[in-house]
Amino acid sequence: MTKIFCDIADEKLIRKFAKKKLVKGFTTNPSLMRKAGAKNYKQYALKLVKLSKNKPISFEVFADDYISMKKQALEISGWGKNIYVKIPVVNSKNKFTGNLIKELNQKKIKLNITAVYNFIQVKKILSCIDKKTKCIISIFIGRAGDAGKDPIINLKKTLRAVKKFKNVEILWASVREPYNYTQARQLGCHIITIPPLIIEKIEKFGKSYSELTRETVLNFLEDSKKSNFEL
Repeated sequence: MTKIFCDIADEKLIRKFAKKKLVKGFTTNPSLMRKAGAKNYKQYALKLVKLSKNKPISFEVFADDYISMKKQALEISGWGKNIYVKIPVVNSKNKFTGNLIKELNQKKIKLNITAVYNFIQVKKILSCIDKKTKCIISIFIGRAGDAGKDPIINLKKTLRAVKKFKNVEILWASVREPYNYTQARQLGCHIITIPPLIIEKIEKFGKSYSELTRETVLNFLEDSKKSNFEL
């Protein structure tokens, strides 16, 4: 069964979605934290940890060099037992963060390796981790598709490769539409992280084509009346 994580850093929304049985965890990133109005990263993150109701929640390092990233990762990992530390697969200079991933993994720190796009990156990550410490690999399916790539090929290869790693979960990131959840389930993807609005659409799954047709026609009819269209 594919688990749904909510991709958000807004306090009110995390409080709301933490109550939903459908939502099994949360993911954040520096962009979402900024959008949510966080001024002090640690103080804001600690609030979210409490609101998450012990469900897994990921916080990303925002440094760009090995020493600083390691320092931040060790700090973040101590904020709660349900925390996964997000480490980008490369830094801004396109240097693979394998040494950092390996060192943190050896310290039994739960990781969420992010900004992953292809199977080559996945193989390099798997060579750096053990088969005991929990690890999530986040593959940016939507963004790859936006660039005209076929991300499903890499996802299928990845899912086959990680069968040997019972501690590794593959996460479908950068969702574009509710149907992505259905795709993720069909492929056997372990986790999919989804924005709140799309989660709410998924909760309404089940309408027949007949119902959808009638709703669409009614919407068009109502808008034409509101516009006082005449011919």
